[in-house]
Amino acid sequence: MKVLPFTLLVPNDKSVISEQIELPHFYQYLHRHDEWQITWVERGEGTLIAGNNMHAFRPGDLFLIGANLPHLFKSNPEYFMGEESKSIKACSIYFNPSGVLAGLFNLPELKAASSFLRNNKHGFKIPEKYKKQFASKMLEVHQASGTDVLFNFLNLFELLLDIGGSAEELCSDFYSSNLSEREGMRLSNIINFIMRNYNNQIDLEDVANAAYMTPQAFCRYFKKHTGHTFISFLNEVRINDACKSLVSGEKPDCISGVAYKAGFNSITNFNRVFKSIIGQSPRAYIDAYNNVSRVGLIAV
Repeated sequence: MKVLPFTLLVPNDKSVISEQIELPHFYQYLHRHDEWQITWVERGEGTLIAGNNMHAFRPGDLFLIGANLPHLFKSNPEYFMGEESKSIKACSIYFNPSGVLAGLFNLPELKAASSFLRNNKHGFKIPEKYKKQFASKMLEVHQASGTDVLFNFLNLFELLLDIGGSAEELCSDFYSSNLSEREGMRLSNIINFIMRNYNNQIDLEDVANAAYMTPQAFCRYFKKHTGHTFISFLNEVRINDACKSLVSGEKPDCISGVAYKAGFNSITNFNRVFKSIIGQSPRAYIDAYNNVSRVGLIAV
């Protein structure tokens, strides 16, 4: 199967595609497709790579992913260990406003919807306050048949319009998703190499060798297609992993253990990089998370 582009099998009797999957882990290769994608993570944890950005995901998270945006739901390493207790479940909806739905999106009544897609071309993460309602409407689309599919899809899209500019963009506006298939496959292999080895001591020469490039050529290539240097990308992957570990029940005095597990060989360097990316120290991050959790419990 080609990694980029990824071709969805579109049924002849469907203009909006929905699927619900339960698997050991998410599809593990960077890919893109012509369709917009809405995914609700019902079970599973990991990192969403979308264009030149990364977002941690956990159960309950929802994402709108723009057409032809290279993306990868990278499950955490434990999902590849063969443990029966670890599996993912997700519901996704795919639609192509430039394809079979073009006639619908060209209607005057959907002018605002077309403008919304142009203004949010890469997609975004659905804000917390909309999650429950959004997930419910996604299930209505998934369970519908006949004309009810379109009716429920339009109701779902109305909710998207309500979100407006309050959502977290998946990647920056300047990012270009115009990758050739060859470039996409190479970039997919590079990112997969980093995601498999980030908690080891890998350096620029290691990843350049894996890409069959000189370090200088690799630096130019990686910066052009991700907007990151290798070190900045590697640090974000490692800090993303550390954030998940810090709030997963680890004790505060295990911060050094979290740092080394994520691939840092110096607690001083870890603290510096963590604060530069997250905006606060690891301990402050834990305290802030615990405070929010306590408020939630009191509210319940």
